[in-house]
Amino acid sequence: AAKLPRVEVVKPLSVIGKNTVGSMQSGIFYGFVGQVKEIIRRMKKELGKNTKVIATGGQADLIAQEAAVIDLVDPFLTLTGLRLIYERNH
Repeated sequence: AAKLPRVEVVKPLSVIGKNTVGSMQSGIFYGFVGQVKEIIRRMKKELGKNTKVIATGGQADLIAQEAAVIDLVDPFLTLTGLRLIYERNH
């Protein structure tokens, strides 16, 4: 693992990589997209109702482009929540 290069998390041009970096980027990106889709599918099944899915965080926009199960992207949702908690306690 130490000899593998560091790679940027980006949407690759192709699922099939043409080199080590492209293959790693594809595996990281599409693997994570698949994880997100499956977790959301299972959560919706468990909740048993129409559930709105909001993605947040640094890679939310990127992942939402490929995961149609995401209804809304709010990159600051976590920070907004922390602010509300702070305001309620002070």
